[in-house]
Amino acid sequence: MADNKPSTRATPMDAFALARQYWLDCQKLNLGAIAEELGVSRATLFRWIGNKDLLMGEIIWSAYKPTVLTARQNCPGEGVDYVVNVFRAVNHAVFGSAPLRHFLQADGQYALSILSSRSSTFHARMVEINTDLLMQEVDKGMINPSMKVESLSYFMVRIGESCTFSEMIMGQKPDLSQLEDACTAVRILLGGSSS
Repeated sequence: MADNKPSTRATPMDAFALARQYWLDCQKLNLGAIAEELGVSRATLFRWIGNKDLLMGEIIWSAYKPTVLTARQNCPGEGVDYVVNVFRAVNHAVFGSAPLRHFLQADGQYALSILSSRSSTFHARMVEINTDLLMQEVDKGMINPSMKVESLSYFMVRIGESCTFSEMIMGQKPDLSQLEDACTAVRILLGGSSS
């Protein structure tokens, strides 16, 4: 008698979902274990994901982008105040992310290469989504930056990184009070008052 159970084959999305769950559970991303759990070869898994760096960037982006979009939807204010409030909310969430803190502590240099390298797709996307926020406020006539928006966005991202990743960049334990200093710096860059 034939077995009528439907056979389900793993897909690239299954691989991504499983890898993402590993990361969210603060587990080391073991591609061999993921391939075994999915019942695929390592070659197939690599064909799907490209490489571990790209996969890590996609996983972290899948957590970061909704954080930004939620902040943009929920933060009060307009113009400089609004942008600073979004910056604060996003970086506060990044600061409090247990998977991200674990990633930084477990393999700091690798984590920084994924999160903040100029060649990283994740970093480029951070700058891009921040540029979009700034352009939205420029187009509404709410801010008038004194530098190119793309440059301003890049510096804002770097300010956020220096605060939230300070343990890896400067060797000092992250402190939420630094976030308010970072917000003041962003406010000044945007042309607002420091008070």
